[in-house]
Amino acid sequence: MPFKIIQNDITKITADIIVNTANPNPVYGSGTDYAIYKAAGKSQLLRARWKIGKIRRGEIAVTDAYNLSAKYIIHTVGPVWKGGKSHEFEILESCYWKSLKKAAELNCESIAFPLIATGVYGFPKDMALEIAVSTFGKFLAEHEMNIILAVFDKESFQLSSQIVDVVDSYIDENYVNQNYAVEYSQPFRRDRRSEYENRNGYPADEFPEGNFYEASFSREALGWGEMSLEEQLNQIGPSFHEKLFELIERSGMDNKDVWKAANLDRKHFSKIQCDSHYHPKKKTVMALCIALKLNLEQAKDLLARADWAFSPSSKVDLIVQKALIDRQYDIMQLNTILFKYTNEILGV
Repeated sequence: MPFKIIQNDITKITADIIVNTANPNPVYGSGTDYAIYKAAGKSQLLRARWKIGKIRRGEIAVTDAYNLSAKYIIHTVGPVWKGGKSHEFEILESCYWKSLKKAAELNCESIAFPLIATGVYGFPKDMALEIAVSTFGKFLAEHEMNIILAVFDKESFQLSSQIVDVVDSYIDENYVNQNYAVEYSQPFRRDRRSEYENRNGYPADEFPEGNFYEASFSREALGWGEMSLEEQLNQIGPSFHEKLFELIERSGMDNKDVWKAANLDRKHFSKIQCDSHYHPKKKTVMALCIALKLNLEQAKDLLARADWAFSPSSKVDLIVQKALIDRQYDIMQLNTILFKYTNEILGV
């Protein structure tokens, strides 16, 4: 099952396990810890917590979930930030990893996390997010589970300044105006060839002078010439379904690798596989493009076979195109960027 990011109070989420960023001692503090105790029932949860006693940093303990919409609460104690020189990264990764392993041992199908240790413990939010997503990715490569990262507000969800600078710059340079100029019937001039090559990943010299739209999609370029409608219909290429599984076979990936790399669950992928007439959502196709490590033109082709196209007025589409151009195919990392800028993610 896939990874989701949800902007919501973690106590309002339905999952088999809710993870609490806990105090090491059997008391509750502020923030997420207090919210979970309050929603679960403070007195009964505190009694269960007293039976456990102290929890070491990086370790976990399990209680019932009581009044929460969950089966269990996993209590884990994150590190206090001391500049990164006191094993804070290893401790935080342990919080996530041991929680996930316990969820698997309990045969749970879903688990919801907050961003551990980013409150009063002061762990930098961008680095905490990177550790969380990296750990989720490693776990999902070997297990099937629905992992939810609950973000209370956008201020608590921070990307590294390097990523922000790159994405901001790309959006500023390409959003709407330039995309319309390239995509919709503007002259394809020689002085713009290097720009187009950089954006699309192949030599601009392959394209003739004149109107780009006409050069790419004229009857002559498509090989139709004076063919009759019947002849044209007989030359229609592979369907989305046929092309997708041709690409999968060519990639050498098995189906399980594909649905995991696309952040899809097995049931959804099985529906795509079994129904040759299935019409996927646009974000599903884009996720499959990332999973199969397609280049931009291959992605455009697969989208078109499902009756979709990249929109020059969509930030989601722009960020996905940037990932394809840069050959950055990590769906987990891409989804954190998409969520930050658009509140949307691919796959699920």
